[in-house]
Amino acid sequence: MANKVLLIDNVHPIIPETLIKEGFEIIDTIKFSRVQIISILNDACGLIIRSRIIIDCEIIDAAPQLKFIARVGAGMESIDTEYCKSKGIICLNSPEGNRDAVGEHATGMLLSLLNKLNKVDSEVKSGIWLREENRGAELGNKTVGIIGYGNTGSSFARKISGFGCRVISYDKYKTEYADGFTTEVSLQTIFDESDILSLHIPLTEETYYMVDDEFIKQFSKKLYLINTARGPVVKTSALVNAIKSGKITGAGLDVLEYEESSFEQTKSLLNIKDFDFLTKCDNVMLSPHIAGWTVESKIKLAQVLVDKIKMLNL
Repeated sequence: MANKVLLIDNVHPIIPETLIKEGFEIIDTIKFSRVQIISILNDACGLIIRSRIIIDCEIIDAAPQLKFIARVGAGMESIDTEYCKSKGIICLNSPEGNRDAVGEHATGMLLSLLNKLNKVDSEVKSGIWLREENRGAELGNKTVGIIGYGNTGSSFARKISGFGCRVISYDKYKTEYADGFTTEVSLQTIFDESDILSLHIPLTEETYYMVDDEFIKQFSKKLYLINTARGPVVKTSALVNAIKSGKITGAGLDVLEYEESSFEQTKSLLNIKDFDFLTKCDNVMLSPHIAGWTVESKIKLAQVLVDKIKMLNL
């Protein structure tokens, strides 16, 4: 049927319920293997995905009637968007839906690092009461550098603006975007003036291992690093080197380079020395790719996406 849409990942019920009302036939393939999905793509007009499978040329060629691919979330690295473009297939995502969640999570990680909250929580619960040793630092007199000023980068800037800190940002693909919450600067200024760096960029060939030893060395000051973007943007071995040398004072990582492409689990972390080092650092906070994973964002991500699908007027 021309209106058949395959639901490939678990999503909020808003999506299938709304699309059914719009006249689409929803085929639940959440438990289907990749091979099984390919076998029923011939007459599909749409795919609803998160990150469970890679949408590559093989999938796209198996779906000659495909009109759109809708990704619940922001990152599009699991879709061959260039090939889709050549086939006239529209690719949609919904970064507006979890930008506030990511901005809040990044802010929370930063404040926890500055005030050593994860460390002191563990100490007090163990009966250790140390005050001078755990003196914190205030955000208000810091310069926060943001790389990537899209939905999440701008949300983070809004969230921290009330703390009185200076917020500067660099986005290679945007200009004249200053919104009252940031000052648009060059990458060199980010290197020269940042006390804190927060990453809000997609994972591409260009950004893979962008934050490596050479990148970190270019910062003039000691640095706090927050990564709520994608794990492989930061080369873990380079981060470990910088922590050991004192160049990086603290790091908040919601994502790791060791994640599987689905983000639902990691590769085996046994015997990975760099990861083992991070787990033993009081100045490193780790979370399991949940920055955009709130009760509210699940609803907003779905609603934003179905609104975009409806606007296609298929």
